[in-house]
Amino acid sequence: MSAQVSGPRKPAAPSVTAAVRDAPADERAAEALTPLDDVVEASAEVLMAHDPRSTRAETVRALRTELLLRRDSPRERSDAIALLSPSAGEGRSLLAADLAVAYAQTGQPTLLVDADMRRPRQHVLFPIQNRKGLSQAIEFGMAPHLYGVRNVPRLSVLTAGAVQRNPLELLSSQRFAAMVEDWRGTYAHVVIDTAPVGEFSDGLAVASVVGRVLTLSRAQRTPFRDMQEMLRRLAATRAQILGAVINHF
Repeated sequence: MSAQVSGPRKPAAPSVTAAVRDAPADERAAEALTPLDDVVEASAEVLMAHDPRSTRAETVRALRTELLLRRDSPRERSDAIALLSPSAGEGRSLLAADLAVAYAQTGQPTLLVDADMRRPRQHVLFPIQNRKGLSQAIEFGMAPHLYGVRNVPRLSVLTAGAVQRNPLELLSSQRFAAMVEDWRGTYAHVVIDTAPVGEFSDGLAVASVVGRVLTLSRAQRTPFRDMQEMLRRLAATRAQILGAVINHF
């Protein structure tokens, strides 16, 4: 992955409440900030959690630094970012997971949200049963089921939940917008994974709510015209494009 970040420097929600169960002391230390339903361990794919000295981990940290420098102000109450890519298989979900871990490793409370309700993947990267998640929280107004990550005590994960028939409507709803505002007041960093924009409009709906986007393409795989089309459609959301990542992994 090459962290070639380019772009301009500036241009009643369900509450997050649940009980912490069987968490080690370091995870319980984050209880006041990120109440959790359970604690899981990141899969081996998430190198930021298992091999912080790897080449990929160093690249993700460099990307994290670039994104922090692009904040409008260090006093912003939250740094919420949606990751968008044209197609499946470009590494968007894994980058979202690694980036969320990288943010949490700075000691700041971080939330990773899987808003890809078509082919969700965060529940695989962080082995979690995906029956209850974002889709159920939006549709039924229930408190999100959050999970902690072992050895990353400042990270919470919200899976996509059971696949619904109307993901675009859920992500375009006022209830989802209110949830995002709730997260902004609770977490220092929010990283949101989305469905591929070339197939679905869900990511554009998320971008319009979050307002800040990181785009991703895969070297020698993503057609240039697909990236152009995604950027054209993204312009209609008026979201700020923080930069673009070219994935070489």
